[in-house]
This record gives sequence, structure tokens and C-alpha cells, in this order.
Amino acid sequence: MSLEVKIPPVGESITSGLLSVWHKNDGDAVAAGEILLTLETDKVSSEIQAEQAGVLRIKVPAGTDVKIGEVVGTIEEGGAAGSSAAAAPKAAKPALPAAKPAAEPMPAVQSPSVAASSSPAVSPAPAAKTQSVAEAVAAANVALSVVSENLPAASSEGRITRKRMSPLRKKIAQQLVAAQHTAALLTTFNEADMSAVMKLRSQMQEDFTKEHGIKLGFMSFFIKAVVSALKAVPALNVRVDGDDVVHNHFYDVGVAVGTERGLVVPVIRDADKLSFAEIERALADYAVKAREGKIKIEDLQGGVFTISNGGIYGSLLSTPIVNPPQSGILGMHKIQERPIAENGQVVIRPMMYLAMSYDHRVVDGKEAVTFLVRIKDCIENPARLLLDL
Repeated sequence: MSLEVKIPPVGESITSGLLSVWHKNDGDAVAAGEILLTLETDKVSSEIQAEQAGVLRIKVPAGTDVKIGEVVGTIEEGGAAGSSAAAAPKAAKPALPAAKPAAEPMPAVQSPSVAASSSPAVSPAPAAKTQSVAEAVAAANVALSVVSENLPAASSEGRITRKRMSPLRKKIAQQLVAAQHTAALLTTFNEADMSAVMKLRSQMQEDFTKEHGIKLGFMSFFIKAVVSALKAVPALNVRVDGDDVVHNHFYDVGVAVGTERGLVVPVIRDADKLSFAEIERALADYAVKAREGKIKIEDLQGGVFTISNGGIYGSLLSTPIVNPPQSGILGMHKIQERPIAENGQVVIRPMMYLAMSYDHRVVDGKEAVTFLVRIKDCIENPARLLLDL
């Protein structure tokens, strides 16, 4: 008796995806609950598990576009692993010369679901208790060839390699181009003296960590500052829906996170109701999910404003692009000591350039500048955030 392996529903409005990786080979024995394949969509990647134990028969190779509900393989109950004719060539495949791996280091293989721990699993052939160096090299070469067969196809054309754009990368491209073609984007700039926040973190870090079991970062201050600014300038807490302007009365703040697969923006829900510790825990949870490729669609939906921190990569200044259908995005940047004028004196301060892009269709320059100045004031006077001023 065999069970069909079908592509399951992974979220509303998603009808197809890319079968990017098979984590098992044709003819391998699988256990119930074991990860079989990774499905990559324009929003998230999902790991599909085996519903029963048995022997896997692959019908659709990795690198293929598939529909939701499509049968991509079967699991034969009680079959013998490796009994199919398709599995025989793999076992008989000759090993590459032993010198080749030494000359060309084995590349790190990583699944499109971001985390290194999600790399395609390769089941090695049973080995004797003692194994010669040649046998070890041969086994490694076989493993490498199996992994290579499981990756999406890429073609070499002389001095270039052509690889198909992932669904997520295509979606990112479409969103960014649509934002620039649809919205009237404008960016305003300012800078913030980070001295007060850095001093507060330094003074309270040990007690904060001991009390809450997590470190106090900069992002929680900026999320709180954005909430304060959204309350002070509600014209930024809007979105365009056709010919209507929809005003939001909640404060779900998105935080852009870079992953190996591309940019995702998980949302901190009701940030106005969360403490600094709760925000830091939410950020830490999303960081783990991003590394392990377990960000869900519902994690990305419903944000009213986005924060992007290019400073962690060393960016000094940028013009972030609004994340539709939102009307504003804040760009954080690298903290850099610079000479500034203060009370008629030149002093050195840890400064950060701030950039806020906004949709000029619904947000005027006065409102945008006021919004960014509010964020600057909150960061330079963090007591405002603690006292909700």
C-alpha cells in the first residue's frame, strides 16, 4: 500500500511554489514525521514531512514548479529501500578521483529555507568498522553528487552561471518595482545622537538580562520610538486601498530581516502594548525562525510601518523603499563617532543617520519631517519612551 506525497496548502492566495530540495533520495527509507522536501513560495519556504513510514518514490525532481495538491511522490509502506531500478545507478555511480576534492573544496550546501541546519540530508551508505582513506573519499564524492542532483538546476555559460530566480526573490522584485511605480516616494533625513540610549543600555544591561533572561538591544528603542511617532503623527499610520485612504488604529510594526533567501519583514504585533523585554523576546524568536527557515505567512502580514536596519551591515546612509501598502519606512544606519557642534563647542558623539521614506500621495512633507523629528527626540531622550511622553 502506498501513500501519495502531495503539496499541501501553505497559506491563503498561494497556489504554487518551487520544489527546491528533496531531503531524501528515491528509494530511501523514511520515518513518519521526517522532513521530505522544501517548498519555496513567494512568501515563505515550508518543510513538508512524511505522513507515514516507508520507502520514498520520487515522481517530480527538485527544481520543478509545482501546484498545491500536486502529487510529487509516493511512500510505499513496508517496501525495501534501494530496491527500485532508479536507485541502482546512484549506488553504481563511480567516485570522482580522490585528488579533486582536495583541489576544489566541497561547497557549503544550504537549502533555500535559510538555516544551515536545514541543509539537504544525505543518507550515507553503511560502512565497515574500519574504512580506508580511499573509501572515505569515495563516500564523500557520492554524497556530493547526490546533493548536487537535489539542488535547483543552474546552467554554466562560459564565464557565467545562470540560475533561476527564486519565488521569494521574484516577489521582492515585484513589490519594490510596484512601490516605485505606484507610490510617490520621497525620503527625508535626520540624525540622532545615540549617547543617551547607549548610556542607558550600559547601565541597565546586567540587571535587564538578569531579570528578563534576554539582552536589551537598540531595536526595541526604535520600535517604541516609531509607536510614539505614529501616535503623534497618525497621518503616517495609513494605507492606500484603491481610491480610499485607510487609517489604522493599531501599531503592528514590521522589522526587515535579511536571510539567505532574501528579505522578509516579520511583524511585532501591538507593539504599543509590549514592554521592552517582550519586544526583545519577539525579535529573538523571529531571528531564530529566520535562521531555521520557519517564518510563517501570518508572521509577515498586517504591519502598518516598517523599520530597516542597514547599519548592521555597515551602511552609513540609504533611501529605504516603502513596503506596500504601508505609507512609511524608517532606515537605521551605522553608529559612527563624528564631530558635532554642541553649545558652541565641537564634541565627538556616537551619531546615527536616520532616513524615512514615505508615500507623498497621502503624507505631506511637514508630517513626514515631524514624524522623523519625533523619533530623533525619543532616541536622544529615552526617558520619553519610559514615561510614555
